[in-house]
Amino acid sequence: MPVPQPMEFFVDPGRCIGCQACVQACTECDTHRGYSMIQLDYIDRASSPQTVPVVCMHCDSPTCAEVCPADAIKRTGDGVVQTARKPRCIACNNCVLACPFGVPKMNTQMNLMMKCDMCYDRTSVGLKPMCASVCPSQALFFGTREEIEKLRPNSRAVNSFKFGRQTITTRVNMLIPKTTPVQQVDVTAAMNQATISQDIMDDLLMTNLVFEETLSSSQSMSLS
Repeated sequence: MPVPQPMEFFVDPGRCIGCQACVQACTECDTHRGYSMIQLDYIDRASSPQTVPVVCMHCDSPTCAEVCPADAIKRTGDGVVQTARKPRCIACNNCVLACPFGVPKMNTQMNLMMKCDMCYDRTSVGLKPMCASVCPSQALFFGTREEIEKLRPNSRAVNSFKFGRQTITTRVNMLIPKTTPVQQVDVTAAMNQATISQDIMDDLLMTNLVFEETLSSSQSMSLS
């Protein structure tokens, strides 16, 4: 049964709080019970605790399936890229190396590539994926476009990503600020940009400095 067309998957990286609820919930999915197909990555661990969820983006033209010599990776008619089929997967790692988003993972004990399949047993009947059902900040959201537009009036969804000369469109949407004048996310260009962060030590030093100045001013006034 296909995923109902009005329902879409949205990722809002700025809302991730690093709680790992999605990682734990993913292990409860019936299609890969006991294994989590989602991970949290740090943006710049040296200067910020900010994390982002990494899920399969379900490309319209999935590179992982294109490079699979055994034809083990299938894309459903409604755009969901399935995990490798066990009887066909030869554990060659082609898909792991080819995916521009770094999603497929090789389970060496099972000799099987495993990846997010958008909880197809749930989403195909209109239920939320496990990760989106437990995310407390709604960094992962499964619903209609109308719902997300009401919830995030200052954001807009994009599903086009540029990797050098290659442009990839996906079934999963990423939310970006509404005022950002881009129609696609240039991933390779973003890799060369400095992350926007603020050193917590600078904040503490400035807070103490302001406090000391305020205290000094108060003492001077009381003495006079």
